[in-house]
Amino acid sequence: MSAGIGCRDLRVHAGGRELLSVPELHVASGRTLAVLGPNGAGKSTLLRALGLLSGHRVSGRILLDGRPATRSTMRHAAVAVLQRPILRRGTVAANVISGLRFRGVGRREAYERAQPWMEALGLGPLAGRDARSLSIGEAQRVCITRALAVGPQVLLLDEPFTGLDSTTRADLLADLRAALTGRPTATILVTHDRQEAVALADDTALLIAGRIRQHGPTAEVLDHPGDTDTARLLGYTNLLPPALTGLARTLAARPEHTRLVLDELSGEGDGHTVTGTLRRTVALGIVTRVDVDTAAGPLTCLHPGDVPAAELPPPGAEVRVEVRHARELASAGRDEPAGVR
Repeated sequence: MSAGIGCRDLRVHAGGRELLSVPELHVASGRTLAVLGPNGAGKSTLLRALGLLSGHRVSGRILLDGRPATRSTMRHAAVAVLQRPILRRGTVAANVISGLRFRGVGRREAYERAQPWMEALGLGPLAGRDARSLSIGEAQRVCITRALAVGPQVLLLDEPFTGLDSTTRADLLADLRAALTGRPTATILVTHDRQEAVALADDTALLIAGRIRQHGPTAEVLDHPGDTDTARLLGYTNLLPPALTGLARTLAARPEHTRLVLDELSGEGDGHTVTGTLRRTVALGIVTRVDVDTAAGPLTCLHPGDVPAAELPPPGAEVRVEVRHARELASAGRDEPAGVR
């Protein structure tokens, strides 16, 4: 393995149950990996195991620059930022330099090294403020800036954007992406939000039930789910089995790529058209959600909100649904046949 962090034959057990099994994983220096999965998939378990922070029984090898890592080497190489900001008493600046101070850096040098990071992450105007007066978004900026100021070889991010409003989250993601660009840091982001993976990660691994089901460049992974489980995780909730389409494999599509055929001309595109019964319509502001029951299960369509409700068929009506931009799945989910659930 090249420079960075990784593992081989990693397994985590607790209470006689295997929580995680990862045969091999590597995050090269200068790259960011998003570990994307649903709640309970083992994302944080993986992060803690890689950082040698786990309280569970862990087997296998954790590698740092291709060599077996120890708690001592990992403690000096890695910094973790958790979901809930952890701040010390004192000013914002004092919190930012605390990581450097713990590593034996003198106060003056610590301030000098931290100053560019505070400016890059927008903390310059807040440097003298009491850290206890900060908002959650500001507090998380302090935690991320503190981690970056250390110049870590490995940065571990455990859902640090959870609980932030959309604007704060978008700004922080953009600032962090800019701060990491060109840096020799191997970064691992644990998240359940695919938009965070798009914004920050070069590569993405899909973790389901303690197993990595897909791993590769972020755009490729997010746009090409391999089976029904990964399709649902990535928002491809409309699954059309061969019995419904007549094709050889199951198709998957996101709701925004699925809509009712409201006139004869609109159903003559390159998409796949299926029939069903309209169950309900729900106005969601800029879009209207339309749920349709088909012979193989439910489909969800999203129509532009400017389509008047009067132009949509009533519940119980027989309708046609056009599915655009569908992806062909290579296989069914691990524990189920291909189909719509």
